[in-house]
Amino acid sequence: MTYIALEEAFIIPELFARQPSTPQKIQVNDEYAKDCRRRLADFEEHRLPEMDAHGIDIQVLSLSVPGIQADTDAGAAVDNARFANDHLAQTVARHPTRFKGFAALPLQDPAAAVIELERCVEQLGFRGALVNDHTQGRYLDHPAYGELWSALEELRVPLYLHPGSLPRDDWHVMRGRPEMYGASWSWQAETGGHAMRLIYAGVFDRHPGATLILGHLGEFLPFQRSRFDSRYRSLQVTAPLERMPSQYFGSNILITTSGVLAPEAVQAAVLSIGAEAVMFAIDYPYESTAEAVDSIEKCDLSPEVKEKIAHLNARRVLGI
Repeated sequence: MTYIALEEAFIIPELFARQPSTPQKIQVNDEYAKDCRRRLADFEEHRLPEMDAHGIDIQVLSLSVPGIQADTDAGAAVDNARFANDHLAQTVARHPTRFKGFAALPLQDPAAAVIELERCVEQLGFRGALVNDHTQGRYLDHPAYGELWSALEELRVPLYLHPGSLPRDDWHVMRGRPEMYGASWSWQAETGGHAMRLIYAGVFDRHPGATLILGHLGEFLPFQRSRFDSRYRSLQVTAPLERMPSQYFGSNILITTSGVLAPEAVQAAVLSIGAEAVMFAIDYPYESTAEAVDSIEKCDLSPEVKEKIAHLNARRVLGI
């Protein structure tokens, strides 16, 4: 079985010099940090051999956190997004059968973000875009992003909502517990909350053809679908949704397996939102390729469903 992996990170060392310095809140050990830095900037020496060793046919590459969301100046964000996307396009061109790209977007300037998305899809052949949660505190349900959602619909490409933007407030529940910050807990909660904003704001009612992808088995959300509906029925809302909250999952909202290395969790996700809505991802280089593949291989799912998760769903959603 071959795999298409959808959440695979890279960095551009030159880009760091163009952006404001950002504090590192995640406390990882030195060995892990050194290994990640080495692999993030590489495409041929480590990445391709690891893909070959584990049956990864294609990695869909995206700029690692915090990406363009780190820029505080809109003009710099536009320039840096173009720089990053051109760099990625050159990498994909060297290995067109092994790599595809998700665009980085300068959401600090919504109109420029639409232009960059169109350029990346129509001229560079990218398969969608990936953004790292909010942009300087502004979420994607803001009216300024209406044209972006329309462009995503018209281009028929997904938006991957990834964690990792810089915090805009002090979340008291994490105070004194740095272990909770980042991928261990807070990023899932923050990004899941962002996705729920999109649902409750009616983004997918206004843009029914839009597709949002959430990593990490849906950032906690798929397993709460019944509760979303039961609580929504009790709410007094000013702008009712066209569907129950749960119904946007599996239709407008799809998920990947990135960073969740448990076969039983993958099985539960399939039971929750359907085999057509789950796609494979590794979260390279932050997670193990071997363990990510094992999480699919060891699932108690039919071969047909495993094929959908491994690559068929991604081929359909990304047009590969």
